[in-house]
Amino acid sequence: MKNISKILFLLPLLFISCGSGKVAEYTLEVVNEYPHDTESYTQGLFIKDGKMYESTGLNGKSTFRVVNMETGEAERRLDFDKKYFVEGSVIFEDNLYILTWESRIAFIYDAATLQYKSSWKYPREGWGITTDGKQLIASDGSANLYFMDKNFKLDRKVTVKYEDRPVRWLNELEYIKGKVWANVYTSDEIVIINPRDGSVEGIIDCRGLLPKELYAADTDVLNGIAYDKNADKIYLTGKNWPKLYEIRIVEKR
Repeated sequence: MKNISKILFLLPLLFISCGSGKVAEYTLEVVNEYPHDTESYTQGLFIKDGKMYESTGLNGKSTFRVVNMETGEAERRLDFDKKYFVEGSVIFEDNLYILTWESRIAFIYDAATLQYKSSWKYPREGWGITTDGKQLIASDGSANLYFMDKNFKLDRKVTVKYEDRPVRWLNELEYIKGKVWANVYTSDEIVIINPRDGSVEGIIDCRGLLPKELYAADTDVLNGIAYDKNADKIYLTGKNWPKLYEIRIVEKR
């Protein structure tokens, strides 16, 4: 989410691959790959009605884009003032919601036209955001998920846990088949969360998704999960990555 050097010293020990057998463990298979703009510091990624949308961060470089997946280029684009570090984004009902990090401002746009509608004082740091179609679901870099109405009124909060231990640094989110998928910031893992009680039901090992030979000086961490519900396809990318991947998960044996 942020520059790694700012919080690297706070990283927890990775909880992945403990071999307890209580949680499903998965690896990835790449189904297809697409170009991705290496200037995109990916903070939010989602698909709605066959179109891919992406929000990108960093002060002075923050954008929201409607992306042509075949070319990786922006078909439409919003640029933000340099004082804003844009974070996650999602379309819920007729609105496009875009979060910011330390500014704690949430922007609302018309989802069809991308016309500005309003801005709200957001009650916490903006990180990831998704929807189950009934509520907004957001992260703030802690182990918590927040379930809110369209005006950010909190309905409930759950703490995400792996074997009774909080899973911190929850970042970009996607709602897939009744579960919340979350990037764990600065790691190569995605956790699959039961939204009812916050329990981790699956861990996806994404190590090696982007080949080492494609790394550049500014290549950053895995971040960005998009689910095409109509086509039943899942896509992953990372900050400043040159590739977007359609993937499927395979349970480890």
